[in-house]
Amino acid sequence: MKQFYRIYLLVFGLAVAPAVKAQTTFTLEQCVDFALKNTVDAQNAMIDEQIADARVKETIGIGLPQISGAVSLTHNNKLRRFFGLYNDSPDGFSFFPSGIPGAQNGDVLAAQNFFQLKSSGEAGLNINQMIFNGSYLVGLQAANAFRDQAAKSSLQTREQIIQNVTKAYYTVLINRERLTLFNSNIARLDTLLRNTRALYQNGFAEKIDVDRIQVTFNNLRTERDKFTNLNELGVAVLKFQMNYPQGEPLIVAGTIEEVEVPSLESYQLQNDYSMRPDYQVLESNRRLQQLNVKNKYAEGMPSISAFANLGYATQSNNISGLFKTNSNVPDLGTVGPDKWYGYSSFGVNLNVPIFSGLQRSFKLQQEKLTLRKIENGFTKLKSGIDLEVKQAAVNYDNALKALASQKENMELAGSVARVTKIKYEQGVGSNLEVIDAEDALKQAQINYYNAMFDAMIAKVDLDKAYGKILTK
Repeated sequence: MKQFYRIYLLVFGLAVAPAVKAQTTFTLEQCVDFALKNTVDAQNAMIDEQIADARVKETIGIGLPQISGAVSLTHNNKLRRFFGLYNDSPDGFSFFPSGIPGAQNGDVLAAQNFFQLKSSGEAGLNINQMIFNGSYLVGLQAANAFRDQAAKSSLQTREQIIQNVTKAYYTVLINRERLTLFNSNIARLDTLLRNTRALYQNGFAEKIDVDRIQVTFNNLRTERDKFTNLNELGVAVLKFQMNYPQGEPLIVAGTIEEVEVPSLESYQLQNDYSMRPDYQVLESNRRLQQLNVKNKYAEGMPSISAFANLGYATQSNNISGLFKTNSNVPDLGTVGPDKWYGYSSFGVNLNVPIFSGLQRSFKLQQEKLTLRKIENGFTKLKSGIDLEVKQAAVNYDNALKALASQKENMELAGSVARVTKIKYEQGVGSNLEVIDAEDALKQAQINYYNAMFDAMIAKVDLDKAYGKILTK
């Protein structure tokens, strides 16, 4: 039974291991994909697009028939009095009977309101249908433009996320290579230390030679421990940029050798402003402002709408009487089944703006001035993009030259360290020369990886300047 249980665990572990690895090991593309789905900024950008889509549908709904229903029950505990002029002459007309004591012709008399009962009820439908409205037509265009702006803003957010994740990913790759380099140097110094200690024990080296290498060895291990913590911090930054749980393991796949750092000439890039998401957002803003100006003109156009009112109404001396039926009550000679009587009306409204106290004129002027500000923003943005492109190209070119130089220096320093070690082991070189050569090699390696990191970051900035991040 125990043997079967062990086999079960082994099979289960083999089945689960690939899934766990797939969940914790990420390439650059997987890091970016995870970030675009899980970061708060990406989720909010998607919500903004959904809001824009809902606004478009809301605007479309304004042009559909607007139907509302209402039911009201009212009881007037004390009705208003009915007022009228008293006229008792034979040729005159009065709502009041003749012969009222003390009343004279022309007197204002008040009587009970015999046109209205104390309780009333009404249930009806109101239907309105827009036929023509210039502002509505412009609003449809503006709603679509707003949806386009939300999509362009989402692209701008995606670009920023990709840029941040890529830089954090490269940081982790470089730090891992640097950590490997530390371990390699420590292993090499450890071998040198053991060999020197053996030479000292056999009388072929001095104690100071051993101590010098030991000091260098101790310092290198201390630097390695510090850098290990920095490497962990780099992974934490990558998790933050991805919105990945800090408590979950994250393994970065790939090596710096797989990162392409092409020459500047091989880019063959052209400065196309329309490739930049920020330029596209500004274009969307201009389109929206143009529609705002157009809408101010449309507000001065006539509007036409149709309407219909349908319903039932009744009155009674009290609330309860509104719900009673009485087939014996005549309706102008016609006997009805109950006391609720229908009514209906329909028609067309034409609204023609004539004079608005110059408000619309000055609002139009404000919208036009705002449009001019946006047009001026294009000039500033283009100038800024030109500067960013030039700066990114110069930085990338300098980074490539520094990388080539530091690579050559690292190779030369490695050759010097190797020859110096051989000479020392053969007794024709000094221990101090070995220490100096190892320090020079370590510094050359640090400079090389710094140059490599600068080149990778400069490449990301160059892609961003040319608007190429989203097309990769």
